[in-house]
Amino acid sequence: MSTLKMTVDLNNRISKINKEIYGHFAEHLGRCVYGGIYVGKDSPIPNINGYRKDVVEALKELRIPVLRWPGGCFADTYHWRDGIGPKENRKKIVNIHWGGVTEDNSFGTHEFLDFCELIGCEAYVAVNVGSGTVQEAAEWMEYMTSGNESPMTELRKKNGREKPWKVKYVGIGNENWGCGGEMNADYYSSLYKQFHCFVRGAEQQVACGPNGNDVNWTEAMMKNVGPWQMQGLSLHNYTVPTNQWQHKGDSVNFDEAEYYNTLQHTWFMERILKDQEGIMQRYDNDHKIGLIVDEWGIWTDVLEGTNPGFLYQQNTMRDAVLASINLNIFNEHSARVKMANIAQMINVLQSVLLTEGEKMVKTPTYHVFDMYKDHMDATLVYSNCDNKELEAKDGKFPAVSQSVSVDENGKMHITVSNASLDEDFDIDCAMPRAEYKSVSAKILTGKYNALNDFEHPDAVAPKAYDGVKLDGEKLEIKLPACSVIAIELC
Repeated sequence: MSTLKMTVDLNNRISKINKEIYGHFAEHLGRCVYGGIYVGKDSPIPNINGYRKDVVEALKELRIPVLRWPGGCFADTYHWRDGIGPKENRKKIVNIHWGGVTEDNSFGTHEFLDFCELIGCEAYVAVNVGSGTVQEAAEWMEYMTSGNESPMTELRKKNGREKPWKVKYVGIGNENWGCGGEMNADYYSSLYKQFHCFVRGAEQQVACGPNGNDVNWTEAMMKNVGPWQMQGLSLHNYTVPTNQWQHKGDSVNFDEAEYYNTLQHTWFMERILKDQEGIMQRYDNDHKIGLIVDEWGIWTDVLEGTNPGFLYQQNTMRDAVLASINLNIFNEHSARVKMANIAQMINVLQSVLLTEGEKMVKTPTYHVFDMYKDHMDATLVYSNCDNKELEAKDGKFPAVSQSVSVDENGKMHITVSNASLDEDFDIDCAMPRAEYKSVSAKILTGKYNALNDFEHPDAVAPKAYDGVKLDGEKLEIKLPACSVIAIELC
């Protein structure tokens, strides 16, 4: 067992960790919306006005801060008028991006925004730029947010909603460099400014940013669109175990070598953020434009026997450690990163929940979000940990990841994970001038491919942990292999 030195400086307070960093994403893809969030009022599955009761309760536990919808690639084929009015009259369409299935539009604007109110989160709506018009987007925002008399507000009232909703964030398109229109940055930035002029009603407008670490796209956006025209620039980056999109790797049947390679790949997020922040800083030294990582997570091959277009994968301790690393990275970069949305909420990619009929299971990733939720709206403080490098096929990466914050009540929250599969660490943490009297901790640990399924829903679950000791200005942490720990000091 190795001993690592860690330092926490309470006097070095860096930035607010926006609660939206712990955001989520729900696209009309596979069983994310239908069967995941929404089953309809007549379903035998217990529901609240059509929303799964078990899902609502689980998401409330996480204190979900923001939910992005309707996509994803689906957003730039979505025409909002198809999803309003009596359900029996709504237009059916083919979901061309995800499985070629029929979309009946029974979950539309009212259902989404009412769901946000039900679980207590902010709404983040992506408007259609790829195949839509400025007028369509402008009228949608008016329909949702305006309290004035107008044809759009009268239509909303006719459809059963008297008061306007609050839409805090609007995304102007999605992946417009790819499935959102195959545009180049100069073309999109001009189109963005046109939409910006007419799409009113949201507090913040988010522009389409780069695919991964495309610095040229970001340079063009920052040069062409000023901070007075956008409040956020999106970024998408997925961790692919093999780095090969045709054969991404299995979500369950992987070996130790692929485990290490996956986590080495996920650390590329830190390199991306540093490079992107460097470009943004040159044009926006005051941090008026937030970096919005509104799609992130692990992307593997679909679970065997499932629809390839539904992107259904399982979730293991590997994904828990991966989520921990990324959330710690976002916390550490919270001066610029203002939102992040894991892809996706239910039954798609790195889900926090899985459902099958009446059954629901919380994934290891769900538990990491639950353990990390006290960082939301807290203040990041300086921390540094001497580290050990782990070896993977594609390079080295740190064994330990951590972040530290202090909330409005003065409580300190430390989250730390160990990616090593065969080495525990004793962390000797110095906290100069700290005056805490008590400490408590939770741990999530297990074999690297351990998972929760519908027969064993609690195989991987957090437990109270007594391996953390407080002695004045010193904290001793026993950090087992393949584990995530959340610590609170009062």
